Amino acid sequence: MPAKILLLALAALILLNTQPAAAQQPKKVPRIGYLSTSTNPARTEAFRQGLRELGYVEGKNISIEYRALAADLVRLKVDVIVTPGATSTRAAKAATSTIPIVMAQDPDPIGNGFVASLARPGGNITGLSGVLNSLRAQVVELAAKSRLPAIYWAREFVEAGGLMSYGVSVTDLDRRAATYVDKILKGAKPADIPVEQPTKFEFIINLKAAKQIGLTIPPNVLVRADRVIR
Repeated sequence: MPAKILLLALAALILLNTQPAAAQQPKKVPRIGYLSTSTNPARTEAFRQGLRELGYVEGKNISIEYRALAADLVRLKVDVIVTPGATSTRAAKAATSTIPIVMAQDPDPIGNGFVASLARPGGNITGLSGVLNSLRAQVVELAAKSRLPAIYWAREFVEAGGLMSYGVSVTDLDRRAATYVDKILKGAKPADIPVEQPTKFEFIINLKAAKQIGLTIPPNVLVRADRVIR
């Protein structure tokens, strides 16, 4: 009888030592890699806001690794890579064909060779399509010198001194990129997630630029603007 009691006690002790260890195994926190050579606070905050709206809290159930080199994110074995533009997407595409890549915005994802089609991307890349604005300073300067009342397609042109813009809200694209990350973390494949086009547009007017070229903006136009730079 004592031997049987001893065996039962040992079995109970082993059970107590193994069960809590299994129960206390920490749940894996997904890691997002954000690939960019420069940080735009407004865009990164919009992306983080999108994650928060979906229930993700940094340091609790999600982590974000910011890197300038795609190879670094591949080495870290992140679960998904987010790219803010075509240059970053191209670098990520060259670095991995297996880690899902989410484009926050791209002017021409098909023409750039990132996806086969918007409806069926077909590879490890999906996301949202935006517009090219890398030459905005030169364009704005030329329009001002020629006293041309130009309207642009992105707010960055107006912030750089342009007259007005009506176009895609890039920060909204960054916020919506979080929904792609969410779908991928829940098991969806980039190849099956359609590339979406913009849904939010904004109208911005720069009164300083209007004064510079001697143009008066009517009040009924001003009230329609989402933002007026004075």
